[in-house]
Amino acid sequence: MKSFLKYTLATITGIIITFILFFIILLASLSTIAISGDKPVTISDKSVLVLKAGVAIPDQGSNNPYEGLDIINMTVTPAPGLNEILSNIKKAASDDKIKGILIENGVMQSGWATTGEIRKALQEFRKSGKFVIAYSDYVMLQEGYYLSSAADRIYLNPSSTLDFKGLSGEVMFYKKALEKLGVEVQVTRHGKFKGAVEPFILDKLSPENEEQIKSYVGSIWSHVISEISKARGISSDRLNELADNLTGYVAEGAYENGLVDGLVYRDALIDTLKIRSGLTTNDKIMMVPMHKYTNVPGPAKKASNYRISVIYASGTIAMGRGNESNIGGNSYSDLIRKERKDSTVKAIVLRVNSPGGNAIASDIIWKELELAAKVKPVVVSMGNYAASGGYYISAPGTKIFADPATITGSIGVFGLIPNTGKLLNQKLGITTQTVRTNENSDFPSVYRPMSIYEKEVMQLSIEKVYSDFISKVSEGRKIPVTSVDSIGQGRVWSGADAMKIGLVDEEGGLSDAIEAAGKLAGIESYSIRELPQTQDPLTRIISQLSGDIRIKFLKQEFGEYQRFFDELQEIKNLSGIQARLPYFIEIH
Repeated sequence: MKSFLKYTLATITGIIITFILFFIILLASLSTIAISGDKPVTISDKSVLVLKAGVAIPDQGSNNPYEGLDIINMTVTPAPGLNEILSNIKKAASDDKIKGILIENGVMQSGWATTGEIRKALQEFRKSGKFVIAYSDYVMLQEGYYLSSAADRIYLNPSSTLDFKGLSGEVMFYKKALEKLGVEVQVTRHGKFKGAVEPFILDKLSPENEEQIKSYVGSIWSHVISEISKARGISSDRLNELADNLTGYVAEGAYENGLVDGLVYRDALIDTLKIRSGLTTNDKIMMVPMHKYTNVPGPAKKASNYRISVIYASGTIAMGRGNESNIGGNSYSDLIRKERKDSTVKAIVLRVNSPGGNAIASDIIWKELELAAKVKPVVVSMGNYAASGGYYISAPGTKIFADPATITGSIGVFGLIPNTGKLLNQKLGITTQTVRTNENSDFPSVYRPMSIYEKEVMQLSIEKVYSDFISKVSEGRKIPVTSVDSIGQGRVWSGADAMKIGLVDEEGGLSDAIEAAGKLAGIESYSIRELPQTQDPLTRIISQLSGDIRIKFLKQEFGEYQRFFDELQEIKNLSGIQARLPYFIEIH
């Protein structure tokens, strides 16, 4: 027995020591990556820059070497942000060692506006005389095809598929499920188009919501078709006919109808890249990943004491300090205040990629941006989304840029208070009793329905927030309040339509916004300061080893159904008055 305990203890001790040693080696290895992460990189002559499309592309890249760490698979594959991709494409145009760009299409969506910005950069790149080739091994999604239409050649694997069929929008409704659970969602809102509340109170789209979805989805598709038509030399009517017939679902059909330029396997693709780069098929070609090319030195820039601060506001607008995945009202207001008071910062560019969120947090950020716009140019660059609270914080901008495929507007507010009394009593056998000192001491309560008076108070609060919202949009955009109300009411607009009604000034992306900020500030040379600063590596690795690893397991387990889990996570955060897009909708 003693021998058994001795060997068991020795085994446990050995496992613990091995784990500690493994952890030390892991940290040492990652520290080595961190040290070498910012070192300049050299590339060979006649290289090809690789753009990974069909992946999640954040607006702001991270210089944190742990950002792409996958603890489960023990790999490090940094994901460059949109800012890095745009900068690298521009740098590659004048880099003699880069002969062209290969677009490697994947199977995830990065957003129509983000895709449009990269597409525009590729079109500019082609003016240098260098080639752009697009390829897909498996399936080329519509977003990927839109991006790939900027290439001079599009190739598919002979067995792959081109997903070209037009856009559709899906909305999930929870009303009947909540009724079965015994939960009533009590809604107050302003705006007949404020569809964010409909999943909780209806089992299908209202006519107004269906109208607006048809409008902005149709606007995005119209823009996409127009751009593909110009690039491929196929009429818009013909493209819609091919989409209606699902022509691309058989690769041969896509090729025979001019949607793509060839059906080739990867070996033939590599040979094509070699020949286009001035090599022979027997030569070795260097394929440069986008994240690696970030560290290739570009042309020397003229030193300047002036700065333009680019602030990335991505995610839901939340109360308090927030975190890396959302926009904290307090943290962002502090950040904007600091840049406003910095005399070396001559302009601010606010990159907004948000469906909105908490109304009070939005107002706190709005105030700091309004103050900043009084002393220096504040240029807004809208990404995939800049709606509701996302538009609220954009309204004070000196100038607003958006992509035609941006989802914006949604000027409206709502409040949700669940009544779980039936769930607790009839389903779980739980009852509650409240002792009050005053008539409405327990308002708002999730254990009982609201009284008529409480509903009136809640509605009054909603009306006040909506009135403030449209007044601030009116002030910022120089549009009469009555006009803002007529285009508000919670209605969602595409970027293209938003330009027509005055919610947006110009079509353009992040690069255009930065250039405009320099002109408005009257400066020709400047450095860029990108904010907020990314999380330090040690904190990041700790979070990866704790909370993030749980999400990775969930994603691997749920696969494509992960989005349902994400939506349920969002629902539990819908407390208080919200200025939020009806964004539980997928456009694909």
